[in-house]
Amino acid sequence: MGSAGHEGNAAVAAALRPTDPALLHYRSGGFYCVRAAQAAGGFPAAPAEGRPAGDADPDDDPDDAEPEAPGPDGAEPADPDHQVPSSPAGPSPAADPDRPTGTPAADPSPGPDGEVDVAPDAGEPALGATPARSGETPDDPEPVPSPAAAGVAVAATGEAGPAGPALPAPDPGDGYAQAARDVLRGMVASAREPIAGGRHKVFGRADLAVIPTTSTIASHLPRAVGMGLALERLRRVGGGRRPGAAVPEAGGDAAASPWPPDAIVVCSFGDASVNHATAAAAFNTAGWYDHTGLRIPVLFVCEDNGLGISVRSPKGWVESTLRSRPGIRYFAADGTDPVEVYRVAEQAAGWVRRHRRPAVLHLTTVRLMGHAGADAESAYRSPAEISADLARDPLLATARLLVTAGYATGEELLARYDERGWQVRRIAEEVLDEPKLASPAEVVAELAPRRPVRVSRAVADAAARAAGPNAGARAEAFGGKPPELAGPLTLAQSINAALADGMLDHPGMAVFGEDVAAKGGVYGVTKGLRDRFGAARVFDTLLDETSILGLGLGAGVAGMLPVPEIQYLAYLHNAEDQLRGEAATMRFFSRGAYRNPMVVRVAGLAYQEGFGGHFHNDNSVAVLRDVPGLVIAVPARPDDAAPMLRTCLAAAAVDGTVCVFLEPIALYHTRDLYADGDGEWLGEYAEPGAWAARHVPIGRARVYGVGSAEDLTIITFGNGVRMSLRAAATLADEGIGSRVVDLRWLAPLPVADIVRESSATGRVLVVDETRRSGGVGEGVIAALVDGGYVGAARRVAGLDCFVPLGPAARQVLVSEEAITQGARTLLAR
Repeated sequence: MGSAGHEGNAAVAAALRPTDPALLHYRSGGFYCVRAAQAAGGFPAAPAEGRPAGDADPDDDPDDAEPEAPGPDGAEPADPDHQVPSSPAGPSPAADPDRPTGTPAADPSPGPDGEVDVAPDAGEPALGATPARSGETPDDPEPVPSPAAAGVAVAATGEAGPAGPALPAPDPGDGYAQAARDVLRGMVASAREPIAGGRHKVFGRADLAVIPTTSTIASHLPRAVGMGLALERLRRVGGGRRPGAAVPEAGGDAAASPWPPDAIVVCSFGDASVNHATAAAAFNTAGWYDHTGLRIPVLFVCEDNGLGISVRSPKGWVESTLRSRPGIRYFAADGTDPVEVYRVAEQAAGWVRRHRRPAVLHLTTVRLMGHAGADAESAYRSPAEISADLARDPLLATARLLVTAGYATGEELLARYDERGWQVRRIAEEVLDEPKLASPAEVVAELAPRRPVRVSRAVADAAARAAGPNAGARAEAFGGKPPELAGPLTLAQSINAALADGMLDHPGMAVFGEDVAAKGGVYGVTKGLRDRFGAARVFDTLLDETSILGLGLGAGVAGMLPVPEIQYLAYLHNAEDQLRGEAATMRFFSRGAYRNPMVVRVAGLAYQEGFGGHFHNDNSVAVLRDVPGLVIAVPARPDDAAPMLRTCLAAAAVDGTVCVFLEPIALYHTRDLYADGDGEWLGEYAEPGAWAARHVPIGRARVYGVGSAEDLTIITFGNGVRMSLRAAATLADEGIGSRVVDLRWLAPLPVADIVRESSATGRVLVVDETRRSGGVGEGVIAALVDGGYVGAARRVAGLDCFVPLGPAARQVLVSEEAITQGARTLLAR
């Protein structure tokens, strides 16, 4: 895909600051070039939007002031002391110190309360008014400085002022040439491409604050909303820092935001994307939060060329759609007129920066030379229509403006155009021969690096802090009765205590989702957390899983440690691409420059009594296990849940790991194992001094010996652990000794433990509560085969069926009787 016809978005970049994080659509090439030139010092910085502090703006609506925002669930205004600071897990957009980093034109400093006085745009229209379109009389006719250079002022009406100096000759080492080199390297999959390193063709560079997006179909919009929410939370506690500043170690003082305190998020997309579910989710979430009083400084930029490949956007549909979004301010400009784009983009950016509220800039553009690749637009567009778009080419509009303003003659511009063309051609020839990724190791190097020693050390450090300098705060948070003194806990209670310990140790950690705050979760797992840590760190969200994950994606890349909750496993499936296509790919497609530290808690799996059906007893995890690099933890016992959660939090903080913490609903409040009242499914909560010794590394199983433990190996997880232990007790009464292996981690599977424990008996029964096709058992059997196991093996798995309501569920799920019978059949061979 090329940017031909969309080059007007260069003026949007000129109206922003090079430190405003940007998530760019594939046609935002002009934006990328100007951002590169700004960082290289070859383009004037965006003017400081504003007026002297304290001046009143008669156009300001009092409702647009920045009150103390209530919590997302409508609670009392948040205490600034409980606002979420940045997590040490946050990324540093200036990951490469050798690259130049742009400096914003204005550098507002936070006041003593963490607030920043961000001055508005002098030419901003009154609230409720629509910015002037081309040909209309603007509200403020004062001249707007031309983004091209000093010496010429261009009025808001489009009139050019006095003639300026001749345009400088292009410098072969300038920012535009570097931007062209970046793009061309992506086209030839060069390993030297600055963001993905040959893994993808995207706009992205850490030193330019351009965050790579892997799709043009709006999947990055929910992340943009999450980033805006996170940036505003960090700004309110004075958490801004300059790119390149040091990031504190995990668990230390709160890390600062990777971006300046008055930064805004910009996110571009195409007109056809407004119809996508993820776009609708993002707009709805931004407006929903604005309605509650929370500020989200996001500028959405819709580049509307009227086509989605060959399908036309109905006339007026995009404008109607964008205008109708509650809580989102609408701005519009002719994207083929660079002066109008710059003027309106400056207004829009200034409005978002001052009010910290979402807005959309609707740019009407043209699309030249087809959609992409071999697309022949003549198959669905008439010659007259194509010619009409060619006449609106923004490059021609820019040339006309430059000639009219006296910058150059037409001949000089043609010569410059040809010179740039040959420059780009030379660069293209150079990058063709650059090295490509040539081995599997090179390709997967940044997929999901594991540093288990550092993760283990992080857990030990957290324990030392909990027992040492944070002991007083910990005692206060638990009301003087820490969980290790509360007696044996259920699975739900253990997770609750571990979340609280995590919140105490990670100042940037936030827990959010449907019903997690006031209610404490449908099953009480997050009960009391909001009271302990405040509504800014534990909050309810709107009912939309795409947006919940999007908030986590944005918060993670902004420097926080998000722990979103998906209320039921079945609810994840309508939003799973936010994990597959956005979260898991971020590090891979940015060579580690950006990360998505995140622990997604999901209540799931089957066997829930009294609340059945496939939505509340979902046993499908295949889609998660198929995501490269994703860590999937399934704690079955209370004494495993807390250390596994600590491991996930530490891995997210240390390595930027994306974890799914899948919690078996049916075991949340289970207390007994073999008989009513035996209390053998409860577990003690380890005191901090024992955390390091009881650390559970990612990809390590747990083994239980029953009887002689010499006859049979049962490999299972989740609800299967309890059923298998009960079945093993029955087999032990028959003289059959079993070892029950709790996988604990479904990705990565504990392959070494699987092969070792299976080889010890030579007979393996895989108990898989998921489905026979696409279930976990298939992966276990494959691991055995690949590992050289030569003994007997058999599977007991759920049927390839949705889980029905009521007692009928027992007909399709694994049972203790099926496990016992499967073991006897295997031993009889």
